Amino acid sequence: MINFLKYRPQALVFSCLIIGSFIAGALYKRVTTGQVFQYSVDFTGGTQVLLGFSKPTTGEAVARTLASKGIDGVVTRDFSDREILVRMKGYEYDTKGLSGRVKTMLEEAYPGNEVTIKQTDAVGVSVGKSLTWNSVYMVLLALFIMLLYIWFRFRLFSFAIGNVISLGHDVIVVLSFVMWFNYEISLNILSAILFILGYSINDTIVIFSRIRDNIKKFSGTKTIEEIVNISLNETLRRTILTVFATALVVVALAIFGGELLRTLSLALLVGMVFGTYSSIYIASPAMLLFYKKDHN
Repeated sequence: MINFLKYRPQALVFSCLIIGSFIAGALYKRVTTGQVFQYSVDFTGGTQVLLGFSKPTTGEAVARTLASKGIDGVVTRDFSDREILVRMKGYEYDTKGLSGRVKTMLEEAYPGNEVTIKQTDAVGVSVGKSLTWNSVYMVLLALFIMLLYIWFRFRLFSFAIGNVISLGHDVIVVLSFVMWFNYEISLNILSAILFILGYSINDTIVIFSRIRDNIKKFSGTKTIEEIVNISLNETLRRTILTVFATALVVVALAIFGGELLRTLSLALLVGMVFGTYSSIYIASPAMLLFYKKDHN
């Protein structure tokens, strides 16, 4: 039997390093770039076009060309030398017309380099700001509802607070991944965060249910630490098989889903791995800490 609780101090140090690196990185990004995260057009407003090129080119060259043609506020991001994301401050209801003009401008500037429009998105500035705050409220509301759900199901505050601490840890991990690898906060990332919250709470509920059953089973014969450790070992096989099966799908999505789905799949993969870690080394030790306080 694996003594999971033996490694609580090491897990605490590791998690503190993750949180510390997130805070330090956020401060560094804020000072150096003026913002912690890069945001997609969903949140900033404007028009975003994903372009494919038949010949290699660079985002810098594309930005210069469009600026010279009178397109203001052009920001580019290179996914590869043949696939470039172009974001413009301008917002038009006729997004296909704007992306078509961009395509024509680039083909005129680069004869023989065929340009393909792969995706076009446009969001008004006011809608983008509203979506930003709604997204924050959505995540906070999800955490609060999960706190109430766990509290109602297990009738113990220690189980509820342990789960919410674990979920908060998962959110920080995904945001750290996005920040350090310079990915954009987009609807895909928001979807990944909400998915990870649901995935992680499901894993934690299975562990907590086993702990609750074993508390009744071993009451008076084993300490709460021993009961938690037994429960973690009993659910370990299920946890590993679930992560492995889900990871197969997510890895396939990352490999074959193209650039549009790669950020989503990578965020999901990181969140799943650390969600499993947090269910064992964050939720259970945190629950144990508050459980002892409740019963002292």
